[in-house]
Amino acid sequence: MSTTTASTRSELTSSSGRAGDKVFSGLTLAAGLIILVILAFVAGFLVLKAWPALVAPASEISTQTSFLSYVLPIMVGTLITAAIALLLATPVAIGVALFISHLAPARLAKPVGYVIDLLAAIPSVVFGAWGMMVLGPHMVGLYDWLHTYLGWIPLFGEPSTTGRTLLTASVVLAVMILPIITSLSREIFVQTPKLHEEAALALGATRWEMIRMSVLPFARPGLVSAVMLGLGRALGETMAVTLVLSAGPLTANLIGSGNQTIPSEIALNFPEAFGMRQNELIAAGLILFVITLLVNMLARWIVSRHKEFSGAN
Repeated sequence: MSTTTASTRSELTSSSGRAGDKVFSGLTLAAGLIILVILAFVAGFLVLKAWPALVAPASEISTQTSFLSYVLPIMVGTLITAAIALLLATPVAIGVALFISHLAPARLAKPVGYVIDLLAAIPSVVFGAWGMMVLGPHMVGLYDWLHTYLGWIPLFGEPSTTGRTLLTASVVLAVMILPIITSLSREIFVQTPKLHEEAALALGATRWEMIRMSVLPFARPGLVSAVMLGLGRALGETMAVTLVLSAGPLTANLIGSGNQTIPSEIALNFPEAFGMRQNELIAAGLILFVITLLVNMLARWIVSRHKEFSGAN
């Protein structure tokens, strides 16, 4: 009798477990499909609203030129700003993450980690106001020095007197993406197998050699993902760049007035836009959408190339 009861209970438990698995699988599938549907709706909206501007003759474009001539300067400005921010932020972020995860004592690592997380929570408009009112004016002296000694390089032409330049916006973006890359890199570094770190140290490696041979190869795919997430944030940032930059045509001069990015162009003009002008701005948003999509696809490709070798297997 007891054997029959136990068997019945086992069958009921197994049946309920299978039912729970089916429910969980269905919910996760629905969540994944919802993301795809939302992305498809966003892409469809952008293409539908942008199409009139993409095929419009030059006479109907606000700049009286082709749409490509209109969007190319602000697209280049977006890429330049994001690239400089990434170059500035990535080495510092990785260094801070290594310091927190492997070098700093626990009583110091935790407060530094909290500060990094707090930095990520600061609103972008605060960064923009800081860049416009504090950082920009303090960068004027540096820009004068760069122009005096490196003015023969087109990147350092006539400097701005206000400091509201493409380089200032890049520095602000670097500060904004720093906590993102740092936090993700820190979590990746601490997942390095302790046995591999201890083995490297036992074989006579210094602390730096252990990090170079064990930690960094293991974390390579994750670091690529962290950097690409930071790049995505830099490409799409709107308010901070809008507050820092002074509107103007694209030039090769990084320390002069002018230059613009796609997000700031949309933020400055969309509230008052209508008709074809609105279609132009949405088309610019479509270009930014495609750029961000390509960046993420590139990141996934890079990660997939190294997923078979983590440096620790």
